[in-house]
Formats: sequence, C-alpha cells, structure tokens
Amino acid sequence: MLPPAALAAVVARVAALADRLGVPHSDVFDVGCLSSASGVPESVVGALLGGRSAGEPDVQARFVQRLDLLRRTRLKPNGRKYTQQEIADGAGMSRQQAGALINGDRRPTMEHCDAIQRFFRVHAGFLTAEDTEALAGTLRHTEQELLQQLADRERKASAAADGDDPLERLLQDHGVRGIAWRAAQLPTDQHRDKVAEWLDMLLENVKRPE
Repeated sequence: MLPPAALAAVVARVAALADRLGVPHSDVFDVGCLSSASGVPESVVGALLGGRSAGEPDVQARFVQRLDLLRRTRLKPNGRKYTQQEIADGAGMSRQQAGALINGDRRPTMEHCDAIQRFFRVHAGFLTAEDTEALAGTLRHTEQELLQQLADRERKASAAADGDDPLERLLQDHGVRGIAWRAAQLPTDQHRDKVAEWLDMLLENVKRPE
C-alpha cells in the first residue's frame, strides 16, 4: 500500500505547480474528475486529498465498484451503457462470466481484469490498484501535464530573452521540457532529488555575465 506521506508529496507537488502557473486548485483537485480518471469513489478521493484514511475495500469489492464506474462513465457513442453482452464480446468471455463479474458473484482473475481494461481503454491496474496508488497515479499524470505547461512557458520566456545569458542557454540547450518530463517519470521522490542535485552541480559551473 502506498504510504500516506507519498500521496501527500504528490499532492504538494501538484499544488505548487498549479500555484506557479496560476491554475486554480479547484481545477487540478476536482474530485469528480479525479474519481473518473482513477476509479476511486468521490468520497474516498475527498478524504485522501484531505489527508484522512478512508479504508480500503478488498480486491473483489474494488473490482466491482470500479467496473460499475466504468460502465457509468465510459459510455457508447449514443450515450448509453455497454450491455453485459457487449462487454462479454469485447472482453472475449461469455455473457454469463461477464454478468457474474459485474454482479460480484465471481472473483476476477488478472486475465479478466486485463481484458475488461482493454475493452474500456483504461490503463493497466485501473480495476485493481489500491485507492491511494490509483489516486497518486492520476495526480502524477496531472503533474506531468503541469510540468509540460511550465516548461513551455519557460522555453518561450527563454527564447524572448537575451541570448547572451549562458544560464538561459544552458536551460534551452539541455531542454527544460525534456528534463521536466523525464523527472516526472521517476518512481520516487528520492530519484527526483538526485536529478535536482545533478542540475544544481551543473548550474554552479555556469556564471551569469556581470
């Protein structure tokens, strides 16, 4: 299970990026959007964002809850829910199997989860990840998007600045956007701290002109 401190760290990073970009917290921490993207119930999302424990359902209960969310939020082009038969056909199983999984009468296997996730076009682990990890994963995606926006803004500002500034050239030549994007893919804060240390050492060797 993801430690509460790890989720809090992701929340803090997203909040800090939103502040730098002038993005309202109500946009990046919209409970409904985060619930739809992560599969975590809105009440649990709210509790976790507030630093509170919300309990953790067992694997089967989590699967049923998230599959129900998928059926309510990932609709057909005509706006209707997918039927049990359509899910069964798309996931390569019988209608009886699909019905038992939807109703919670059968414990899902990894093959069932993979097939249904592919059918609804959601990422691996959507139906099974623990609530804290699922929410953290969604917030990391938000973090990556904000980092891209920040990198784009800084790149434009760099392009408009005096090209004789070696620090600005360093940021541009080494690709702020590329650095930010790669750093966001690292699995832990410890890995990101190593990147920050390396950049600090690199920047110490570059002096701004008097």
